[in-house]
Amino acid sequence: MIWIEILSAIVIWLSFWSLIPRDEWWFRGADFPRLQILFVGIIAFFLLLFWQGAWDLKREIIFVLLIAALAFQLKMVLPYTFLWKKQVAQVRSEQLDSSKQISVLVSNVLTPNDQYHLLIEHIQKFQPDLVLTLETDQTWQNHLKVIEQDYPYQVPVPLDNLYGMHLYSKLKLVDTDIKFILSDEIPSIHTTAILPSGQAVKLYCLHPKPPSPTEAKDSTLRDAELLIVGDQIKDLDESCIVMGDLNDVAWSRTTRLFQRISGLLDPRVGRKYVNTFHADYKFLRWSLDHLFHSTDFALVQMQRLPHIGSDHFPIFVTLQTGRVFEQIQEELEQSDADEQEAQEAIQEGIEKAEKEEKIVTDEIAQDYKGENKLSDNKG
Repeated sequence: MIWIEILSAIVIWLSFWSLIPRDEWWFRGADFPRLQILFVGIIAFFLLLFWQGAWDLKREIIFVLLIAALAFQLKMVLPYTFLWKKQVAQVRSEQLDSSKQISVLVSNVLTPNDQYHLLIEHIQKFQPDLVLTLETDQTWQNHLKVIEQDYPYQVPVPLDNLYGMHLYSKLKLVDTDIKFILSDEIPSIHTTAILPSGQAVKLYCLHPKPPSPTEAKDSTLRDAELLIVGDQIKDLDESCIVMGDLNDVAWSRTTRLFQRISGLLDPRVGRKYVNTFHADYKFLRWSLDHLFHSTDFALVQMQRLPHIGSDHFPIFVTLQTGRVFEQIQEELEQSDADEQEAQEAIQEGIEKAEKEEKIVTDEIAQDYKGENKLSDNKG
């Protein structure tokens, strides 16, 4: 009986530990393995329910708390199953229009990974309009030269600090800028792609640091970077896509706040998990790689691609824009409390970046600090 109680106590503790509004990695880490916590909690629930021992007060308290923990975990993860209402409409066959579509392949390649051919095979097979690679250094850039003929528009940011990124595009790119929002070590790509129909789509490619004992000690800068971008997007009246390895899960407090602030939609809601990390451990996976988009896009297809030797799986998503989708899809409602929480998180991130001397003073955060609003900084 004692080991069942211990198992139940771990599930209860991890569930409510994640509710503590702290940024340190040892708090935020509990956001990630919700599916695993739920799975273990269900096992503990049935063991506790059918154990033939006496139902004393301690057992009853553990049982009630375990039910509460399981209910909370279900609330967090159920939206990413077919049991939930779809947040993004599916494009019907009679609505398909290739001139209004954009396809994207996003892949965190893992810098030391040398299986370059596996990613190249995916690119050649799926022929996406955009390829975003993360953790790519100069070596990866050299090996990806074989795709450059098909991708005439390129935004290379080769770095050897695990935060390099490259954007390859068949679509024309304009107003391209490489920005360092809160750290001169962490780039992001901001650009605009022109669809065959002539429509412009704003693109934001991000890869903030995760909260972990080996990376950032807390999630402050990660959260602030995501919310700064979200705050910019809310004032745009344009088609928009945010994509990349956000080092956060879809159900976290920050990601959900980002959606409400930006008004962007998540095509996974009401469909399925797209768990991209860790590619080598089947039972330790969650969604770190994301694509969010404005309400004028609907989903054509979305899938996780096979292993490329990285610790992340690539994802492939095709979207189609149209006013009909904008009319039937609603962005998430933002409250005054959301706005206040976002502003506080942004200011905390800026102050932390300045304190650690990581901020690029002539870039986005400085503009934001001066005007309390993210400026439209085009290159």
